[in-house]
Amino acid sequence: MARQVLWKQEIDSTNNWAKDYAGSRIWMEKGIKNPDGTLFVAEKQTAGKGRQGRVWTSPPGENIYMSLLLWMPEAGVLSAPQLTLVMGLSVAQGVEQLTGKKAGIKWPNDVVYSGKKICGILTEMRLKGQNPEYIVIGVGINVNQKKFPPELGDKATSLALETGKEADRIKGIARVMECFEENYRKFLKTKDLSLMKETYESLLLNKDRQVRILEKNGQWQGTARGINHRGELLVEDSQGHIREIMSGEVSVRGLYTYV
Repeated sequence: MARQVLWKQEIDSTNNWAKDYAGSRIWMEKGIKNPDGTLFVAEKQTAGKGRQGRVWTSPPGENIYMSLLLWMPEAGVLSAPQLTLVMGLSVAQGVEQLTGKKAGIKWPNDVVYSGKKICGILTEMRLKGQNPEYIVIGVGINVNQKKFPPELGDKATSLALETGKEADRIKGIARVMECFEENYRKFLKTKDLSLMKETYESLLLNKDRQVRILEKNGQWQGTARGINHRGELLVEDSQGHIREIMSGEVSVRGLYTYV
């Protein structure tokens, strides 16, 4: 993984950069058979993106802003939301290796450290017929940022704020990508998360907590019980029925806290 690493001082969004690169076929001019595994890294994003159109705060030279391009993934169209979870697990594992302190996961796309968000993941894909031509996984990790906008003060943090010292961002990228490579191999074996489900659930902060599910037609409350092999969140409703929640279709909120 990360067979080719491309770096820029400033970009609007690493996801946009990765998609433009894939669509332009610049890689063909360089004699590259396909750009699978290309990693795009920037020092600053001027238009960082989060899930559901949210803005991702991206100050220069402090954090990790990167996007991974997967070319024509073998697992099909349903792999995009599942790969968000694979990357989330990889970030949590990589952060623990980097800092020695355990990180957790807030399904589907946040990594949490000391009860606050340190990472968001945005996965996008381009279809070719009924199958993906490519998938882009964007990752933003708060590494050395010391100040956050007031509206994020009780929800976001950084590794530096929580550990009291700055972390090496290059090592952070390396640790995350090493973990992703191992997890991605497992994913490709089964085309789902069955080989990672137990490990993922051990880090899942939503598990056995009350959550509010926000759907297009309303909302309801339940208790998160884990994930299935497809990466869907299993939520027990007030009638005791287990409902499968697919990421991308709903928002999940902690009932009393961020998680």
